[in-house]
Amino acid sequence: MGRKKQLSEQDIYERKQRVFSYPNVLPLREMSIRHKEYFHALTDVHLRKLAEPQWGIYIAESSKVIRRAVAVGHPIVAMVMSEKWADDLLDVVLSHPETVCYVGSEEELEGIVGFHLHRGALAAVRRPEPLSINSLVSGAHRIAILEDIVDHTNVGAIFRSAAALSVDAVLVTPRCADPLYRRSIRVSMGTVFQVPWGRLQSWPEDLELLHTLGFRSAAFALSQDSLSLSELSARDDEKLALIFGSEGHGLTSKTLAAAQDTVMIPMAAQVDSLNVAAASAVAFWETRYQK
Repeated sequence: MGRKKQLSEQDIYERKQRVFSYPNVLPLREMSIRHKEYFHALTDVHLRKLAEPQWGIYIAESSKVIRRAVAVGHPIVAMVMSEKWADDLLDVVLSHPETVCYVGSEEELEGIVGFHLHRGALAAVRRPEPLSINSLVSGAHRIAILEDIVDHTNVGAIFRSAAALSVDAVLVTPRCADPLYRRSIRVSMGTVFQVPWGRLQSWPEDLELLHTLGFRSAAFALSQDSLSLSELSARDDEKLALIFGSEGHGLTSKTLAAAQDTVMIPMAAQVDSLNVAAASAVAFWETRYQK
């Protein structure tokens, strides 16, 4: 695959002129106070993970992720783009004439968002309404439950594997990282939009509801009485809920007691275990629904 052509100063000037010819495109310096709130200090994890759900938005980064958000019907509230790369998203700008798009230099963008924007574009996108557990798992055969996984990179990687390996839904516990946090979305390459997901309100008590809905629960843990992953796969359960624990301590004792099975992936070369994102990918593939 050939490398992209390096843009000349004249190319960038022509792109800038073309972009600013549209009525919903404004200079970055004219950004409203509300929209500036949405895009300010994106590297402040503590602030963003509290504020974004309250505002009802999430931040999509890069043209690919923005396009995936548009493809699933998530409304775009506002966009910011660099003069250099805004032309690449003109189709999105034109298809959303009611959405304001702010365009500025890379230096101006960095002054607002707090880092150099390599991918050239950000969008504040309206969060979808949360779904009930019953509606999320209706018709599902394979679901994943993430207990207290706080690393956004791991959450994003798990969602990417879930989308690729036909997991029907993902449930996250109250203390789990936000799947719609910017880093989670970026690592998932926007596949977090494709997999239905919801946040459990009472954990591990909610596991009993899944049992009554016909799911067999399998918790991944290094226990002496654990099934091997191949043994679980050979059983070929009609409905299976795979439970994965936090990066450091794994699953809680309450969850292990509530789950119907514990499962382990046999390791070689004296390796204790896999990273939770890698383990989930192996488990999703091995237990995929094939009827």
